[in-house]
Amino acid sequence: MVEKAHTAASERVFYRDIKPYDAPTELAELHGPSAGRVVLPLNVYWGPAHNFDLDNESDVVEAYQATLREGRVEDQAMILNPDLLVSIWPELLLPVRVRMLWEDRFPALAAA
Repeated sequence: MVEKAHTAASERVFYRDIKPYDAPTELAELHGPSAGRVVLPLNVYWGPAHNFDLDNESDVVEAYQATLREGRVEDQAMILNPDLLVSIWPELLLPVRVRMLWEDRFPALAAA
């Protein structure tokens, strides 16, 4: 009985394991602001406040995490700033597949 339960649990598929994630082909495609305020579109962030202050590190972390997890390449290009992304990369809490996708594609992030 215990063995069957273990087998069923190990075959379980989680949405996080199959959800498609997006990333540009080059960091140079990112041209988001490095300071000021940024408003995230609803498809990226559906929380109560969509307006983030890029001069506040906790706002940057929250906005960038949402953009990396939920944004399409078009969203990422207009929101993310490459220099800011590299500088806060170690602070971001991301799904393993998102981190692997971005670090495999952009060695500068893995080095950060």
